[in-house]
Amino acid sequence: MGGYKLLEGKVVIGLEEKVKVHNNSGKKIVVAKIDTGATKSSIDTNLAAELRLGPVIKSKLIKSAHGSKLRPIIEATIELAGKKITSEFTLADRAHMKYRILIGQNILKDGFLIDPMK
Repeated sequence: MGGYKLLEGKVVIGLEEKVKVHNNSGKKIVVAKIDTGATKSSIDTNLAAELRLGPVIKSKLIKSAHGSKLRPIIEATIELAGKKITSEFTLADRAHMKYRILIGQNILKDGFLIDPMK
C-alpha cells in the first residue's frame, strides 16, 4: 500500500485522495473528496461519460443539502490507497464543484480510517 499507514488493519487516508478510476481502456487518476457524511459515493456525470462508465443499474432517491433527487447509479472500479474496489456510484453534475468524485461510506467501510491532518 506504498506510503499509507495501517492502524488496526485499516488504511489511514486523508480528506482528499488520488483515486484511479478504471475503465475498459485503462485508468484515469482523479483527486477525490473523502466524505464520511455521504452514504453513497458519487461521480460527475461528465467524467463518467468521458470514461464510458456504466451502464446505469438502478436509480435511488438521494438526500443532499440541495434537497432530494432521484439519481442514476452505476457500478465502477476505483483504486484508493492501493486497494482496488468495485462499488456503486451515484451520477451527479459535479462540474461546479472542486472534486469530480466523492468517496462515501459505501467504500470507506471496507477498511479505511480518515485522518483529517493527512
